[in-house]
Amino acid sequence: MSSNRNYDFLIKLLLIGDSGVGKSCCLLRFSEDSFTPSFITTIGIDFKIRTIELDGKRVKLQIWDTAGQERFRTITTAYYRGAMGILLVYDVTDERSFNNIRTWFANVEQHATEGVNKILIGNKCDWEEKRVVSTERGQQLADELGIPFLEVSAKSNINIDKAFYSLAADIKKRLIDNQKNEQPAASGVNVGESSGAGGKCC
Repeated sequence: MSSNRNYDFLIKLLLIGDSGVGKSCCLLRFSEDSFTPSFITTIGIDFKIRTIELDGKRVKLQIWDTAGQERFRTITTAYYRGAMGILLVYDVTDERSFNNIRTWFANVEQHATEGVNKILIGNKCDWEEKRVVSTERGQQLADELGIPFLEVSAKSNINIDKAFYSLAADIKKRLIDNQKNEQPAASGVNVGESSGAGGKCC
């Protein structure tokens, strides 16, 4: 049945946020479990693929990393449309990147598909001596925006998997719920009432 593909769900994720917050490092840590401190700034768009397992289902994640510089904003808006989940990333050692999250969130609201899942990510949480944005402020902003929140460290590999897995799980649940809502009668038959329903039809 699924001989032509090795996954049950294909989910497209998007990493957004200011340049230098560590989006590429988060992506590299999640997709390849590696870390490069001297990362070259992303020019335009880059993406990686990783297949994970959720509740016995294979979920193929196609994760797009976007450039945070102002001049690339126009490129990234086109990528919002196909995204099913968006990670809004700031750097806990950079106040400006945190303040700009509201602008990034407004971009998501304007350009992304309605109902897209989102999560707020505070990167570099292991750098306590340089921290300027407290965990409480991050949580406060997430509550205000109505989205989940996690602090992570790509360098120390803290909560990276958790961030991607939790977002993917939320999306998978939404996709399944949408399928049920779209075909209530059909899904009822497919889910195991075929023999009874078939008898009534004949």
